[in-house]
Amino acid sequence: MTAGVLSPRARPRLGFLGVGWIGRNRLEAVARSGQAELVAVSDPAEVAARAAAEAAGGCAVLPDLDALLEAGLDGLVVATPSAAHAEQAIRALRRGVAVFCQKPLARDAAEAARVVAAAREADRLLGVDLSYRFVRGVPELRRLVQAGELGRIYAVELAFHNAYGPDKPWFYDARLSGGGCVMDLAIHLVDLALWTLGFPAVRHVESRLFAGGAPARGRSGPVEDYAAATLTLDGGAAVRLACSWKLPAGQDCVIEAAFYGTGGGAALRNVGGSFFDFTVDRFRGTARERLAGPPDAWGGRAAVGWAAALAEGARFDPAVEGVVAVHEALDRIYGA
Repeated sequence: MTAGVLSPRARPRLGFLGVGWIGRNRLEAVARSGQAELVAVSDPAEVAARAAAEAAGGCAVLPDLDALLEAGLDGLVVATPSAAHAEQAIRALRRGVAVFCQKPLARDAAEAARVVAAAREADRLLGVDLSYRFVRGVPELRRLVQAGELGRIYAVELAFHNAYGPDKPWFYDARLSGGGCVMDLAIHLVDLALWTLGFPAVRHVESRLFAGGAPARGRSGPVEDYAAATLTLDGGAAVRLACSWKLPAGQDCVIEAAFYGTGGGAALRNVGGSFFDFTVDRFRGTARERLAGPPDAWGGRAAVGWAAALAEGARFDPAVEGVVAVHEALDRIYGA
């Protein structure tokens, strides 16, 4: 069965493939929003699937992607292990089903480009859960940069240190994950930097990767648990990036994206080691202006926005092509 064309403001019929912690969180956010009809879920873990179906109001539990694609869906939310994202997204798009995919969209830029091409050819809405764009205050930070209110941006500082690291074995196999902490964490901040700056070309990349304190060899061998990189952008801006798993940082995590220009600065920073609480501030010399702070339930905002756009009849959005540029930058970090 191939999905039909959705009429504007009809509630889209959604399926959820993968309902672990992230998938369940996005499912509950969409359910609360009322933007869509939740039709079915699928997950190899039967207990998780049935709990998610109950949270969705008693929707169907189906065995696999094939069954979901026969359920008359308008959209599919993909939250499975990374190695499966590209293939699953492409299969859905070719059936005329819009897709919202957990990051990373793919394991490298070539895979990501194939997914975007499938969405373009099918003229279906493709979204990627690059959720830090949706933290309250971040759209205003981007507006300040885009409007030139911070002057010419010449430096960006990005950091994401997770004191724990993933608890699933597949994260540590580059064939399944695409890489280590760069793919898991830095993807968010590289996206945030390029998206905020309007996706300038990346002219040069220097990087060093480590696994257990020893130099790591890109995507071959053990995946990296620490990375430091500098990206030089078109126009001369320098982006300095550091990310890690299991770093003894003295708190649960450190997350920062700071933009410095000839007319001032602005930054997103986490509060007290929190994974969820953030401030966004604007800087003028030694003075700061708070643009936003906690509490802020931002986690499911990207999924809800995608569902709302789908309800409005949105088709392929060329803005998603920026995700390929992000993957190209990550590929260069691994290959530099």
